[in-house]
Amino acid sequence: MNYWNKVPCNNSAIALILCWLSPRNMRAVLLVLLVSVADVGASTDAAQPRREPRRLSCVRCCRPSEQPVPVPASRYTRMSNDPTYSLPKVQPTIDITILKGEKGEMGEKGYPGAVGKEGERGLRGFNGRKGQKGQPGPQGHSCKQLYAAFSVGRRKPLHSSDYFQHVTFDMEFVNLYKHFNMFSGKFFCYVPGIYYFSLNVHTWNFKETYLHLMKNEKEVAILYAQPSDRSIMQSQSLMLDLQEGEEVWVRMFKRERENAIYSEESDVYIIFNGHLIKPAVE
Repeated sequence: MNYWNKVPCNNSAIALILCWLSPRNMRAVLLVLLVSVADVGASTDAAQPRREPRRLSCVRCCRPSEQPVPVPASRYTRMSNDPTYSLPKVQPTIDITILKGEKGEMGEKGYPGAVGKEGERGLRGFNGRKGQKGQPGPQGHSCKQLYAAFSVGRRKPLHSSDYFQHVTFDMEFVNLYKHFNMFSGKFFCYVPGIYYFSLNVHTWNFKETYLHLMKNEKEVAILYAQPSDRSIMQSQSLMLDLQEGEEVWVRMFKRERENAIYSEESDVYIIFNGHLIKPAVE
């Protein structure tokens, strides 16, 4: 930094000269000034009584591009609106949290507002999933009989001529409410519940006996006898849980061997029985 920038500018002629001198002639001028000041000071001290040194107030130094400013003018400059020399503005900050009071109680509920206009009807949604099957309803009319029983027989022998052959019956011992169809040879369930069924047949000498006890279109029991030199009685029985509309019947099953059941016109050797043990709804 140049020396002449550090020299304070005041109202004296010496300071004014120093502010306008170039740095090259600064040294020579300083020597001359020091000598002259020393001489003047010596003569002044001898002529006048000694005074206390005057305290100068701090003033702003001038920049290289500025003119010297007198002391009174510098005081006004410090109080001007120039952002370079103006004093910073102090803005007090108030902590609002210390002024915040306690939370008040909830006020009374206001009156409900007016009802708005009814909107337009939306589009119809998608169909939902199918629900589960419901519980059985109450018992029907009191006149409906909660009973079922049948017992039918066959007096003609039967030889199997096909892979599956339906067995029909020609004698009716018991057919309560006609639940057994003599034409189709099937028992139709009108009263759901637990049923007991039994099948009795007479085998044929040297022939195989193979029958299925059917529930709807599925075999649930088998009556089987191997070929023998003498005929014997064979039986099969079981219980089934039937729903309304299900059917029970008998069929013959033919394999490589000849399949047959024996009977006579004068006597009955083939009998099919069934009856309700416990209805589903009592």
